[in-house]
Amino acid sequence: MALTSQEILTEMYRLIEAGNEKNIQVRAIGGLAVQAHNRKKHPLFTREFADLDFVVAKKQRREFEAFMPEAGYAPDKQFNVLNGAMRQIYFHEKTDMKVDIFVGDFEMCHRIPLEDRLTADPVTIPLAELFLSKAQIVELNRKDLLDITSILLNNETGDDDVEKINLQILARLCSQDWGLYKTASINLERVAKFAAEPDLPLSQEERNVIIARVRAIQRTFEEMSKPIAWQLRDRVGTRVKWYIEVEEVDR
Repeated sequence: MALTSQEILTEMYRLIEAGNEKNIQVRAIGGLAVQAHNRKKHPLFTREFADLDFVVAKKQRREFEAFMPEAGYAPDKQFNVLNGAMRQIYFHEKTDMKVDIFVGDFEMCHRIPLEDRLTADPVTIPLAELFLSKAQIVELNRKDLLDITSILLNNETGDDDVEKINLQILARLCSQDWGLYKTASINLERVAKFAAEPDLPLSQEERNVIIARVRAIQRTFEEMSKPIAWQLRDRVGTRVKWYIEVEEVDR
């Protein structure tokens, strides 16, 4: 039985609340997490969702594995045995909806540490890391561009995590990882061009807000500290591959 996007969103909140009751940090990531921060409810960013994505703390992995069957989810035993320290998959016992779990960190094209940051937002991973989880994608598609655009339109940049994209966190993570910085920088320019497309249903004021926040992040990258290792890697540039090849999980 397929669930509607609203039913999946409701289930997302149910699982987070059920985790809270057991003191388990379950935080949303992915498209539904972006939708949770679509405060303006802009119709451009409305789409269908098929499954759920979460991050849990590595230190709570065992409690989480016991929690999921109680919440109505069966583990993909083979996948979880092979990958469970980093990533797990569960299926809803009645609807067969898939839940994809990242343990401790998010890692696709680049690694984004989350273990010590899961309490910064009550529902999703923090906005800075949510932005990076999309901006780290080397081969962006239209859906990814829309997600980054939504994050930038709906959320201010600033120096804390309270409904803001925390620029200090972006600086810290991207000064530690040249590859993450490089991919995010490339994608910021892609988003700026995307937001300027005349057929995109955005007002001029909305376009200006998005571009201003793109520029604020770019200035952060220009001004952040750049360790010697970062500078040396920057000299090599894109002559050497700077990202991880991602294999799709087909379950």
